[in-house]
Amino acid sequence: MLAPRSIGDTRVNAIGLGCMNVSHAYGPAQPKDHAIRLFQHALDVGYDFFDTATVYGLGGNETLLGEAIGHRRSEYFLASKCVMGMRDGKRVLDGRPEHLKAQCDASLQRLQTDVIDLYYMHRLDRRVPIEDSVGALADLVSEGKIRYVGLSEMSADTLKRACAVHPIAAMQSEYSLWTRNPELGVLDACAEHGVTFVSFSPVGRGFFSDEALQPEAFHETDLRGSMPRFQKDNYAKNLEKLNATREIAEALGCGVPELALGWVLAQGEHVVTIPGTTRIDHLEQNFGALRLEMPDETLARLNQLYAPESVAGNRYSDVMQKTVDTECFDFEDYNN
Repeated sequence: MLAPRSIGDTRVNAIGLGCMNVSHAYGPAQPKDHAIRLFQHALDVGYDFFDTATVYGLGGNETLLGEAIGHRRSEYFLASKCVMGMRDGKRVLDGRPEHLKAQCDASLQRLQTDVIDLYYMHRLDRRVPIEDSVGALADLVSEGKIRYVGLSEMSADTLKRACAVHPIAAMQSEYSLWTRNPELGVLDACAEHGVTFVSFSPVGRGFFSDEALQPEAFHETDLRGSMPRFQKDNYAKNLEKLNATREIAEALGCGVPELALGWVLAQGEHVVTIPGTTRIDHLEQNFGALRLEMPDETLARLNQLYAPESVAGNRYSDVMQKTVDTECFDFEDYNN
């Protein structure tokens, strides 16, 4: 079984639980009793790293997590996020120091805890110098409200600026077989600065499943409906890769999700990942990837199959891309 990995001075299992889609993003929120069972079962089977955010379910996700496992607080490493929120029905970014501190206080109450282990800036607010925002989080460390500072969906250059203000424990960005942008700089920058890289959406927002998704059946609130890779023509091309991926997984004696997770974790000992799910069977399957051994020849086949320029469609729509500060490949054709 893969050994635990470090975030700051804390060791955690290399696979944690991303909690977002319990509350929103891929369709309606899960019923409260199911969400609570899911979080409790995750803790029972060995998950010790839970990732939430202020904006998930407009605070509802944090509330659920606190209610479900807050009484077992000593058993898990807790991450949440600030900056992003909702105002007048629209998603907004506010990186002002006073706003970040107010968000933290509210999150602590919802999560039923005195301290958040890892507190990320969810996105970069370009109106506020990164130095000011990180300085506010450094104050929260001094006050004992958070233990570590993290960033999310930011570039290598922004990471370096942040590290000059306060140690950054983790950088979270989308990283999977079909989203390789962190390889353009931030993955190496993390290794250089002693920062843990936390991969979200490691199973490609459900693409790397044993049974192919049916995008035409997505709920009207499902974010994937606006993502280019899930559009009809692009999706058909990408499905050809999934069929080949399934053959590789079968040869290794595992499922496609485990294969995708194994690939991510093989990219460096400073990498951990946080797949999300609403299903208990998938929860257990994902965690089982910690037992998977990835031969070099398998990694090479997957790298060739998912060469970045061969994946059909950008990862984000033009509108969503404007909210992130990550590096892009030259062939990505965003209208920004």
